[in-house]
Amino acid sequence: MDKIAFLFTGQGAQHIGMGKDICEKFPKADSVFNEASDVLGFNIKKLVFEGKNEELMKTENTQPSILTTSIATLRILQDANINANFATGLSLGEYGAHIASESLVFSQAVSLVKKRGKFMQEEVNEGIGGMAAILGLTDEEVKEICLFASEKGIVEPANFNCPGQVVISGEILPLEYACEIAQERGAKKTITLPISAPFHSSMLKGAGDKLSNELENININDMKIPIVSNVTGNFIKLKEEIKDLLVRQVSSPVFFGTSLRKLIDVGVKIFIEVGPGKALGGFVKKIDPSAKTYSTENLSSLEEVLNEFSN
Repeated sequence: MDKIAFLFTGQGAQHIGMGKDICEKFPKADSVFNEASDVLGFNIKKLVFEGKNEELMKTENTQPSILTTSIATLRILQDANINANFATGLSLGEYGAHIASESLVFSQAVSLVKKRGKFMQEEVNEGIGGMAAILGLTDEEVKEICLFASEKGIVEPANFNCPGQVVISGEILPLEYACEIAQERGAKKTITLPISAPFHSSMLKGAGDKLSNELENININDMKIPIVSNVTGNFIKLKEEIKDLLVRQVSSPVFFGTSLRKLIDVGVKIFIEVGPGKALGGFVKKIDPSAKTYSTENLSSLEEVLNEFSN
């Protein structure tokens, strides 16, 4: 049988109502939202299903909301005996991968990512930094552009998502300058992302240090399935590496394209994106058009997966 990888969504896929139709159909998914509400001390279901978009968009709310929606969906897949051989996730999504692998427990992880979001948002005041996607240039071209634009301040490659798509991160002025240079050098498009902090840049190192203190209180278990790390684009070999990688991930570039290639190299043919959104499946297709990709972003797409793969 073809090997399966679970891909877990990162920040940016959030929207009001995500997971609602899945929770209405599956009590097990609903119970994940209830568990998260108990742990976090507020009604996350109300926020995600019927709250205000500006509240959901606050990073300290976005991160636990996406993780909770993803794990609610994961529990339905597991209940149907749909299990992966490998897992990875984009940035925040790496926590979902650890829960799938049982190296992290959901109740601890959801509390941790709320703090992670708070630390990341507070590290750089709003309006100082941001992120932008550059489409249509090579990784090397984007690195060169960031180096050139850094004469005006901090701007760095942040997410190497797939061929022709690199996200950059940094202070607003050099970020805008880098986008101008990219367009001059033939980029198909540059897109300023709706994110109010320079994630995965050196500006977030202090947030990683705070996260490190929180991780001291977290138990890490043996991985039941192999996980590919964002920081290295390679498999995590030992559970003792996990805390350090999660800390470094906050201020290091995300090598998601490399992570996908690693999974393809070990024979993964089926990629199931767990949680809201379907961008990750698009990244897979850019790297390996022959791979089969599936979304679980709503009840309809989840039921397609259940019908195809459940034993």
